[in-house]
Amino acid sequence: MQVASPAGEPAAERRDRVGDMVADAAGADLVVLPELWLPGYFAFDSYAELAEPLHGDTVSAAREWARRLGCHLHMGSVLERDEQGRLFNTAVLIGPDGEIVHSYRKIHVFGYRSREAELLTPGEQVATVATDLGRLGTTTCYDLRFPELYRALVDAGAESVVVCSAWPAARLAHWRLFTSTRAVEEQVVLIACNAVGEQGDGVRLAGHSRIVDPWGEVLVEAAEDEGVTFCDVDTGVIQAARTEFPVLADRRLGRVPRSTAARTPSRKEA
Repeated sequence: MQVASPAGEPAAERRDRVGDMVADAAGADLVVLPELWLPGYFAFDSYAELAEPLHGDTVSAAREWARRLGCHLHMGSVLERDEQGRLFNTAVLIGPDGEIVHSYRKIHVFGYRSREAELLTPGEQVATVATDLGRLGTTTCYDLRFPELYRALVDAGAESVVVCSAWPAARLAHWRLFTSTRAVEEQVVLIACNAVGEQGDGVRLAGHSRIVDPWGEVLVEAAEDEGVTFCDVDTGVIQAARTEFPVLADRRLGRVPRSTAARTPSRKEA
């Protein structure tokens, strides 16, 4: 579900508006929102004001949305403030009963023309969760550029990976490249939800949320508008791809001795 975060819209009004959008996704087994849709990713000056604990208003509202729809809701990410006052970019997955089943603090905080790395604390934990939809992992935006994180999720059993993002339109080609590449190299279904509209000092977000299967087939791709996009996914394709083309089973890392750096000969030896 693609969401815009226009400047000047009060947080409470945005939360209510997004709740109405989630209601339009009734019938879905999994609903996914983008990264930091409540403050807007590029609203750095508002981070401290809008941060909240995971029992705060935004997560509490999302838990009720999931309960009403009876679906899994990946509510994108929120600005989490912990008991020590540290801020995190935290993705939250909620089950059909409204309970939090998984959370992930973004590990790779972004510093390029961004204050995220300055304001937020990086996460440290990599984990997956078993659901009725299979075992899910989650990452956030900039994480797409770090393949080792996705391999760690696969090693932890991930069959599908959800990516919530606020990826700029200026790097749309990279968004398409990395979402397809991660799906193929890790043989997962990659569910990537991106924000839309303008944020900050005129940064336009790319939209083009997409779902890519393990063969690299793009099952659906949205445009640049706010709204809900539906897609039927046959999760059986995951095991079918891994069985037919067992690239993960063919990994040799850990079974082949590491090569040592060539020794530079001394002047005397040369």
